[in-house]
Amino acid sequence: MNISQRTCFRNAVCAAVLLALGVAGAAIPAQAQTYTDLHDFNSGAGDPFNFSSNKLAQGQDGNLYTESISGGTSGAGTVFKITPTGTPTIVFSFTSTSGFNPLGGLTAGHDGNFYGDTQQGGTGGDGTAFKVTPKGVLKVLHNFVNTGEGPPTNALVLGVDGKFYGTTDVSSPGATIYSVTAGGVFKMLHTLTAAEGYQGGQLTQGSDSLLYGGMNLGGLNSQGTAYKMTTAGKLTVLHNFDGTDGSDAAPGMVQGRDGKFYGVASLGGTGSAGVIYQLTSSGGFNVLHNLNGTTDGSNVLGLTLGTDGNFYGLTTNGGSGCGTIFEVTTGGVFTVLHNFDNMHGCNSVTFLTERTDGLLYGLTPNGGANGEGVFFSLNVGLSPFVSLVTTSGKEGVKIGMLGQGFSKTSSVVKFGGVAATKLTVTGSTYILATVPAGALTGSVTVTTGATTLTSTQTFKVLPTVTTFSPPSGPVGTPVMIMGTGLTQTTKVTFGGVAATIVMVNNDGEITANVPTGAKTGKIAVTTDGGSATSKTSFTVN
Repeated sequence: MNISQRTCFRNAVCAAVLLALGVAGAAIPAQAQTYTDLHDFNSGAGDPFNFSSNKLAQGQDGNLYTESISGGTSGAGTVFKITPTGTPTIVFSFTSTSGFNPLGGLTAGHDGNFYGDTQQGGTGGDGTAFKVTPKGVLKVLHNFVNTGEGPPTNALVLGVDGKFYGTTDVSSPGATIYSVTAGGVFKMLHTLTAAEGYQGGQLTQGSDSLLYGGMNLGGLNSQGTAYKMTTAGKLTVLHNFDGTDGSDAAPGMVQGRDGKFYGVASLGGTGSAGVIYQLTSSGGFNVLHNLNGTTDGSNVLGLTLGTDGNFYGLTTNGGSGCGTIFEVTTGGVFTVLHNFDNMHGCNSVTFLTERTDGLLYGLTPNGGANGEGVFFSLNVGLSPFVSLVTTSGKEGVKIGMLGQGFSKTSSVVKFGGVAATKLTVTGSTYILATVPAGALTGSVTVTTGATTLTSTQTFKVLPTVTTFSPPSGPVGTPVMIMGTGLTQTTKVTFGGVAATIVMVNNDGEITANVPTGAKTGKIAVTTDGGSATSKTSFTVN
């Protein structure tokens, strides 16, 4: 296997992988977990192979989609899908025109297509950002050129604004962060200085809509940084790694249920094998666990938030010689769940993905019957769930959701307990439901027979303000405000001045009194799902 700097988070990690190739050890039985080697990749049989930093994306058909660096008709890598039972199918073969050497995996879009990037090829020679349909029709969205952009790295992040965000990788200061739309509108957002960090890094978006990530190098101590950035490009360094608290933080972080961020630095720490850390949006930093480099594993990779609120991750080496799968709690309790052996996978440099069936899935680039890696699952007892394609919308819009066991004749979808009356069910794994009148901000449930699946995300019902009556009046005047999604109204303002809510009459109508100090201006309504403002102004007499 040919491993270059651009297919690992850093040379040191790559070197560790190379040293571990071919090393086998006896697997230590998992603690009430079930590891399953679902497929052993075989390039001789036409399989994709050579995986690095991959993220798997669940498609509307229930299959998992990702990339390989090698394989395909041109040998330049592939987009492929693989069933939950382990049958791979190549969807697209990369060429020099489309870009090649894909890295990071795929991200599912609202439209059911997948988005990713390549590090080489394209018209500029420095890689591409692309979208590809489940049937394999690929469109290049942007051609990167070596004029300050740099080749892209890692998986794209789909923002709440519908744009995709990514990073480019350079070996010296000048890494960049960019956005690209599904239609191909590209914008460079920020070029990092040496003090801000470079050579990275996987992004994530927080509940505050800011982007969070890490860099391998740079910063005050030249050991990398953790940062946050607005989608307009204003970057703030939150932490400067110094080696003792980790280094090589490009794998990035994810947000926990408590609002804090949890991430990894691949190297450094007391065991020089990586650390797992906790970070707040204001920069509060805490090392949760120092990997010991032996039984824990070493060269830790990124974390995945499980539906139980704990985090799951992989190490490239250590354990029985081929790396480990582990669990860590928000309190730092670290547990090895599985030790890879060469026979059933080795040296994973990918991310775990929790599919809606509750199982964790991943890839290894090495090991297996053919030495070219495996596709595996790990059952840790997590419950099946519903994953929303879009997590907010107004009444009347269509919302996609992923899961399994759906039925065209018997599935019932509820938004905050309010049933949707319009559904389109595709197979048993995808539903398109119209947000009903009276829908409430909260979880979405899908009930099929005796089984109810609940969304892991909160769906926010966005309100609207269509009109109000009367159009004018003095302080104290009761004003009837009409719209949609108003049941959970928490605040009303007249020209920016908070009013007393007299009554929430129903989902489409509330009454509020013109407050003392109110100025002529628009009426704004805030609910549990968001806010809306009237198109016209209320006149205060």
